[in-house]
Amino acid sequence: MKQRRRSRQRSGSTEPTFRDLFTPKLVTVLREGYGFSQFKADAIAGLTVAIVALPLSMAIAIASGVDPEKGLFTAIVGGFLVSMFGGSRFQIGGPAGAFIVLVAATVDRQGVDGLILATMMSGVMLAAAGWLRLGTYIKFIPYPVTVGFTAGIAVIIFASQLTDLFGLSLAEKEPGDLIPKLMALFKATPTVNAGAVAIAALTIGVIVGLKRWRPSWPGMLIAVALASLAASGLDVETIGTRFGGIPSMLPSPTLPAMSAEKMLAVLPDAVAFTLLGAIESLLSAVVADGMTGRRHRSNCELVAQGAANIGSALFGGICVTGTIARTATNVRAGAHGPVSGMLHAVFLLAFMLLAAPLASYIPLAALAGVLAVVAWNMIERPAFRALIRSSRGDAAVLLITFGLVIFRDLTTGIVVGFALGALLFIDRMAKSVEVKAEASLLAEDLADAANGEREAYDAAAVTDPDIVVYRISGAFFFGAASTVGTVLDRIADQRKTFILDCSSIPLVDSTGANVLEGVAHKAAKQGVLFYIAGASPQMRKLLTAHGVKPPLVHYRATVASAKSHARAQVRQSRPEPEPVA
Repeated sequence: MKQRRRSRQRSGSTEPTFRDLFTPKLVTVLREGYGFSQFKADAIAGLTVAIVALPLSMAIAIASGVDPEKGLFTAIVGGFLVSMFGGSRFQIGGPAGAFIVLVAATVDRQGVDGLILATMMSGVMLAAAGWLRLGTYIKFIPYPVTVGFTAGIAVIIFASQLTDLFGLSLAEKEPGDLIPKLMALFKATPTVNAGAVAIAALTIGVIVGLKRWRPSWPGMLIAVALASLAASGLDVETIGTRFGGIPSMLPSPTLPAMSAEKMLAVLPDAVAFTLLGAIESLLSAVVADGMTGRRHRSNCELVAQGAANIGSALFGGICVTGTIARTATNVRAGAHGPVSGMLHAVFLLAFMLLAAPLASYIPLAALAGVLAVVAWNMIERPAFRALIRSSRGDAAVLLITFGLVIFRDLTTGIVVGFALGALLFIDRMAKSVEVKAEASLLAEDLADAANGEREAYDAAAVTDPDIVVYRISGAFFFGAASTVGTVLDRIADQRKTFILDCSSIPLVDSTGANVLEGVAHKAAKQGVLFYIAGASPQMRKLLTAHGVKPPLVHYRATVASAKSHARAQVRQSRPEPEPVA
């Protein structure tokens, strides 16, 4: 390995090896040197995150339609594996609010066994996506899409908590779709439990108040503890009355029931888990990078997320992903590296082993209050307002994604939003491309002391009737190829030399290369010399591969050198004058 790295350094190559790309950040941190002071910082940060994750993990599990202990199993096993194998230094893994909608729908259709199987299949897909290095491309989800689907998920999460927030009693099973859900809840308003409303209001008030006045305190845990004490004399539903408490140990790892028929049935759910898990985890890693100035390894992170989901499924847990709020808490608590995430899982396990009986007294209205705050914080209100005001295109992508997530489903919202965002990008890029004749001043005017590539003015070059020079500015890709091709087809008809300045083209795709090939063939048929000036090595390689090469076209570094070569060619082609007798 060292010999290969030295040979790369001697050759000037900076391309990382496969091993470099998939080395966990834990290994990187240990190589830097890891002592007691770093461990102390990670232990404090891990304890802080565990205190936040304890009530949140149970609340997410309950909202997802499974028992509360499954949220703890997910945070313990999945959180440990994400930190151990991940490509982010500060990522905290566990159950996430964004998955509530998908998990609840999967449980409703396939049962808990189907959910666990889909989670394991998703883990395999995430690991495969990482090994295939697809993590780089997942980052290209347009910003309006991420804001729209996050806000849509927040609305659905809040709507799913209304039953417990108000202590409602429904005659039938609560509908999954938003409109039927709200109609059913409205019919159940006579069953509102004043005690549940008071507990939920207390929980929300304590969390909001502590965040404002004592932001360093664990607001969610304190709120749940106070709500549990306040509920002792009230007739409200608790974890104990609905679920019978939580176990005080991890279960033994067990493979879910598998069959070809069952795997095919849960495949759409596994794909949805994979897509959302990849987006959420990499988005969380980017947030951590922005807070710390570090850089994560996206493909290594996907492999770790895959391992974490497989591990969570083996222990009966639900989907694992990177969690933005807990990751940000980890950074603010002074974490040094991935050990803090591993310790957060260890602390959660200790809490479960020691305090499992106390969880029975937690009122469900308090956990609903916790998720109501989470949902409110998930809506990026400043970003939402800014996108609405920025442009009609961004606003349309945002609102369509938001609406589809709420009234259709999350997968449709992401796919349609991404497609609309891509079309918007193509439209903007196509409109940014220009084809224009060269100005009479051959180069940008510079001060005499900064002459650089500045050339003396040559009136003959500008007025030369045999040479025409055009410049393409902007990305020359399929969205602009038709427009550019139409212009280029008209401009070389009456001149002997056609020079195309490509120095302002940042990229060209195969469609653009095909257009230039057609122009080159047309110029050759008409006896016109065709020059391409200023093409980058990458662009020239692509054009050559598409047949845009000598003798159809001549490549020159600058427009000036192309003109000089063209004049020389014209002089050589002229017949020698007859000698005077």
